[in-house]
Amino acid sequence: MSDAIKHECGIAMVRLLKPLQYYKDKYGSAFYGLNKMYLLMEKQHNRGQDGAGLASVKFDVDPGTRYISRVRSNQSQPIQDIFSQINGRLNGLNEEFPDKIDDVQWQLNNAPYIGNLFLGHVRYGTFGKNSIESVHPFLRQSNWRHKSLIVAGNFNMTNSKRLFNDLVEIGQHPKELTDTVTVMEKIGHFIDDEVAKSYQKLKKSEGVSKKDASPLIEERINIKKILKRSAKNWDGGYAMAGMLGHGDAFVLRDPAGIRPAFYYKDDEVIVVASERPVIQTVFNVDIDEVKEIEPGHALIIKRNGKITLPQVTELLPKKACSFERIYFSRGSDADIYTERKNLGKFVFPQILEKIDNDISNTVFSFIPNTAETSFYGMREAAEDFLNLQKTNKILTGKGKLSSEKVTEILSERPRVEKLAIKDAKLRTFIADDNSRDDLVAHLYDVTYGIVKPTDNLVIIDDSIVRGTTLKKSIIKILDRLKPKKIVIVSSAPQIRYPDCYGIDMARMGDFIAFRAALELLKDADQYHLVEEVYKKCKSQQHLEDSEITNSVQEIYAPFTDEQISDKIAEMLKTKDIKAEVEIIYQSVDNLHKACPDHLGDWYFTGDYPTPGGNRVVNDSYINFFEGNNKRAY
Repeated sequence: MSDAIKHECGIAMVRLLKPLQYYKDKYGSAFYGLNKMYLLMEKQHNRGQDGAGLASVKFDVDPGTRYISRVRSNQSQPIQDIFSQINGRLNGLNEEFPDKIDDVQWQLNNAPYIGNLFLGHVRYGTFGKNSIESVHPFLRQSNWRHKSLIVAGNFNMTNSKRLFNDLVEIGQHPKELTDTVTVMEKIGHFIDDEVAKSYQKLKKSEGVSKKDASPLIEERINIKKILKRSAKNWDGGYAMAGMLGHGDAFVLRDPAGIRPAFYYKDDEVIVVASERPVIQTVFNVDIDEVKEIEPGHALIIKRNGKITLPQVTELLPKKACSFERIYFSRGSDADIYTERKNLGKFVFPQILEKIDNDISNTVFSFIPNTAETSFYGMREAAEDFLNLQKTNKILTGKGKLSSEKVTEILSERPRVEKLAIKDAKLRTFIADDNSRDDLVAHLYDVTYGIVKPTDNLVIIDDSIVRGTTLKKSIIKILDRLKPKKIVIVSSAPQIRYPDCYGIDMARMGDFIAFRAALELLKDADQYHLVEEVYKKCKSQQHLEDSEITNSVQEIYAPFTDEQISDKIAEMLKTKDIKAEVEIIYQSVDNLHKACPDHLGDWYFTGDYPTPGGNRVVNDSYINFFEGNNKRAY
């Protein structure tokens, strides 16, 4: 994705099923869990680099012993920072007590971060500032272990204000409006309620003392019931992970399956992560051994190690995020790799049309490196097209072709090259716009001497969101190669609507497709639609989310996808560009064909999977019309 889009978050959970001495004896270290957590988090750093955090829970330690440890960082390399802090603490203890290095029980009682249950998080913040207070995991402490709650998630709620007001209605005074705090406090409230009822029942029916009640409450606490009550009014995409101080843990996935979550279990460990290949790599297991947590279900791990996977929320049609497949998740997943190649293959017929079937005078490449897999698919499609042409040439020759001519025909192949290399990131200390724009124009270096003036230049990108980097950098540097035509290909469809489930695409005015539609409305003398849509959005603000419809779709309705793509090309071509410029977007139909199990497409179609999405898109449009540069959720 040449435009810088931040996104998503990643979760990692490890529950050790054996005593720590087991891992010391088998793997040489009682820090086995911590080591695995480092790998799980590092291999998901693509999911967020604004912050990282880790929390651990110890089992079987005496009162007065710290049983929860947490470390968080919002430094420039947060994963490395938190594990540097952890290693610093542990190395300090080893130096102070060298005779205790091999004493696992002493380490459990005295060393921070060593434990039986771990929860890690890598963060990109879609709500709130990137202060250390905003970094997960969040902690709700109590002197009762079963009331202590640690929460981290890959999520965004569309109705944070409602959730906040729900807490106020039950008498709470939340310290923040952020969805993380409101979600945690909602879960915490129902934990408190469950614990109180459980204690009263034990006291009344069995005459149990408060001291003796605690282990019984821990054993009987109903996590499914707590999650069911907590999530009743949640509207959003989420993979919500939590740990209770006594050792129960859970991961809850949203009812539309928007956010991903996978797990693996053997007799030593239970693992959860946001991405499947991460678990495969870190634990060296086959793809079939890693399971997906189903939408609306929770993986619940009891203190005794027993797991259940109950349905917690009423299911919605599955709309797993397609951007996970296009861009966000690591491409090392077997299915994602195939899907990205197919995205390149399926868009190739449009490319052929733009280059008039002239493969011989076309150079194919990609920008940025994350588009490489879809580029392979595009190249294979070009090879298939050429092979068909070769076969026809040989067959029509009816055996009269010389061996030299046959060799010449067979030797023809698509011209694929590495044309653009990202040189350096833009330094933020350059303050004035002119200097900044000049630096952006030099973000990439190009390979000279490959492209001829008679050549078409086809460059595939993951997606085109804002078009800023294309306009200010990529098209300009490609034009230096003096091609006849530059064709920019997006392996994703046109991004027309904001995302409200975890991706930083919140403002209507940011989208080049939206700005192109506005220009087309001006050209067609239909700009009055802009205010009409605004009024329709405003008229729905008092309605319940379930009654709201997406009025913004009317902005795009008068135009075909091709008209919008052509207008985008016109807008991205500056006066100094000499080559002809064409823009191609993937079709929504081909996206679904390439990613059949991930049909979430609301950013392309405006068809939101939850009721809150329609409120967000309308509010985003209202903000645009009124000139408010803020997110709509």
